[in-house]
Amino acid sequence: MKTFGSACIALVLTLSAAFAHAQDGETVRKLKETNTITVASREVAIPINYLDANQKPVGYGIDICLYVVDFLKKKLNLPNLKVAYSPVNSTNRIPMLANGTTDIQCAADGNLQDRWKQVNFSNTYFMSGMKYLAKKSSKLNTIEDLKGKTVVSTAGTLNLKLLYDFNEKMKLGMKILASTDHTEGFMMVETGRADAFALDDVLLASLIASSKDPSSYALSSGEFGAPLPYGPMIRKDDPQFKKLVDDATAELYTSPKIKAMYDKWFMQPIPPKGVNMNLPMSDALAKTLAKPTDGFDLSKYPK
Repeated sequence: MKTFGSACIALVLTLSAAFAHAQDGETVRKLKETNTITVASREVAIPINYLDANQKPVGYGIDICLYVVDFLKKKLNLPNLKVAYSPVNSTNRIPMLANGTTDIQCAADGNLQDRWKQVNFSNTYFMSGMKYLAKKSSKLNTIEDLKGKTVVSTAGTLNLKLLYDFNEKMKLGMKILASTDHTEGFMMVETGRADAFALDDVLLASLIASSKDPSSYALSSGEFGAPLPYGPMIRKDDPQFKKLVDDATAELYTSPKIKAMYDKWFMQPIPPKGVNMNLPMSDALAKTLAKPTDGFDLSKYPK
């Protein structure tokens, strides 16, 4: 009878574990089976998600992703959960998340309504406006100054779409080009193949700060539309994993740790060249972090 009782207990525990595993969403199942979470890494999304001198992924977004990983280790009882990095670009970042190659991405990913058809977002960690950079000598300061000019933006980004929309709406007659990545876009302005490069302001500021002669470039005074919220991008239709990431980011954003994390990447010299973004946290971002939200509708953000 004792042996029979022990066997029953073992069977119950086995069935309970199997049931719990069956209840797991796709991402959590994968984490438990592989004991690895795959974080998407970018090459030049400074200072949010980029490679340092040793080709190691670093940045504000990477630190946020790693905080989520530590949260998952505790909540899922996976103390030895390993982090693997998978390089992505602006063109393949969404497909690689959707097909399971990556599990989470914390980079310069705009939270757009259309993107929710393919992926989900967690709570916003940055608010960015779309501007353009140009050589100071060109004296291109406002959107209207781009009339008849050659303007580049990165393929696969909202920026490129907005550029086409503004060109048509404002009858600017711009010649619009698409670069394969942010580095190429900047080089096209640097070498005179384009007059201006349109992108999120924080990314443009990082490109200027990292250039050979930062004093030769300037950001536009005008913006293409309203600020754009950035947030961790995760797989669609996996509510269990989304709640875990939402809980992790809300815990971080409402603690003093997020301010220290922001200052580390936006207000201090950062690798590999020791440049300083000198970009204080905006009031809009501070209010958003205090009341975490994953929404794309800016009208619902704290004022």
